[in-house]
Amino acid sequence: MRILLYNPDNGVTRNFMPHLWMFLLQALTPPGHEVLLVDGNAQPMGETQIAQFVRDQNIGLVGIGAMTRMVARAYRMADAIRATGVPVVVGGPHVTEEADEALGRDGGPRHADAVALGEADETWPQIVEDAVRGELKEIYAPVDAMGKERKPSLNHYPTIPWDKLDLDQFNLIPKLMHPLLKGFREGWGTFRIVPVESGRGCPYGCEFCTVTGFFGDSIRFRTNESVVNELLLLKARARKEGGQIAVFFIDDNFAINIKRTKSLLRDIIAAKAQVFWVAQISANLLRDEELVDLIAASGGKWIFIGMESIDPANLKDVNKGFNKPGEYAAVLERLAKRNIYAITSFIFGMDNDTPGVAERTLQQVRTWPPGLPIFGLLTPLPATPLYKRLEAAGRLTRPRHWLDFVPFTMAHTPLKMTIEEAHAELNYGWAHSYSPEALAQAVAALDDQHVGDRFNIFLARLCFRGIYFPMMRKSSWLRVVLENRRTILRLLKEGVFRWARPRNSGSQDSFDVAT
Repeated sequence: MRILLYNPDNGVTRNFMPHLWMFLLQALTPPGHEVLLVDGNAQPMGETQIAQFVRDQNIGLVGIGAMTRMVARAYRMADAIRATGVPVVVGGPHVTEEADEALGRDGGPRHADAVALGEADETWPQIVEDAVRGELKEIYAPVDAMGKERKPSLNHYPTIPWDKLDLDQFNLIPKLMHPLLKGFREGWGTFRIVPVESGRGCPYGCEFCTVTGFFGDSIRFRTNESVVNELLLLKARARKEGGQIAVFFIDDNFAINIKRTKSLLRDIIAAKAQVFWVAQISANLLRDEELVDLIAASGGKWIFIGMESIDPANLKDVNKGFNKPGEYAAVLERLAKRNIYAITSFIFGMDNDTPGVAERTLQQVRTWPPGLPIFGLLTPLPATPLYKRLEAAGRLTRPRHWLDFVPFTMAHTPLKMTIEEAHAELNYGWAHSYSPEALAQAVAALDDQHVGDRFNIFLARLCFRGIYFPMMRKSSWLRVVLENRRTILRLLKEGVFRWARPRNSGSQDSFDVAT
């Protein structure tokens, strides 16, 4: 049987990294089946196109994974596929909490033949075998013989054959640039950001977050050897094809067990398995100087930190009081001293927010080393404690907001400002962080650093700008390039000067890898 695993985009913004679940399920598929992968972020398709693809490729089963923000699109694509007569299984955090919605049991239309609840590591092989026999059940849940939910162990993690997979759709280098860049220094014909997990679960239980509900509050880890071997495989592939690989450790808190994280990073260093990597780590865990040293030595370049707010009252309200705004600056300085920079995430529309919260936040951000500030609105996701609290208080304005997805739009009424005021604060944060002037200031703040580090900051800000401002067309990119032409020309001029200078053969210029 030919199987399609499809990950939808949300139709508004596109991720620059594929989702791990597709590769993981492909590796867990029983022998004798061919699995095709399509990520809507890399290969945009409409309903008509995906239906034709399924017919042309003689697909017998389709698996779709979707988070809440993309579930409306997932349902539309599933409807188009089911209209061809091919069964669809939908999984992920959203349908785990809203299975009746996907199956049409809530009075709405049916979008799936079956749903996979929770982690599908153990249920996926059974789903495939049932589909072959034409005996799909409606619900697949990872439970033990007593009917109790069971979380899969990661001790025997499947090997994802990164050296053999077709990853062309995930190359971030434009095709026209491949021949030129393949021979540039250590090779830039390809550049991919690849998701890798080293563990699952989070004990913190932040009120707005779905992670603890989906993965559980106890942490499960892969073996160090398994993670190191995967990095070595990725590194070897990049070298073989004259390209570059970066890794995003998608663990919800990569350093949740500091002792274990240090052990893993030491093993990465010992095996020379370093690749540039990004991970999510909460600020309270980055007080550890040795941990930050190991992050730098093992290839860590960007750390995503969910700061959420500079107001301790807000953090306490959403059960994230372990964040201490007073130590944010020290944490970021500690990282910056090792040439590691932060993606700092903030949420507006929290219960203690008032008009002007964006500027108050930016006043703090401007005193920190330059990084990538991103902003969102407090969003009640289904089954989270936040959703239940707002529902009980009658504050939900769009109880099923995901079925009419509108990005960056409130679904409840804040306490101390209007919905329109919250939207204005969000726009202010993005506009004043990603204007040409703000980008130039971020680069200038690193004037004492290598040009490669400044180029990294600038390129990353250009890309992250597209999270909020539409940049999905070539014309949009051209406009942004023109707006930032002075900063670009300045960086290119200095970069060419450094590249042309004679270099010590025993050293490695960080501009090579940064650009």
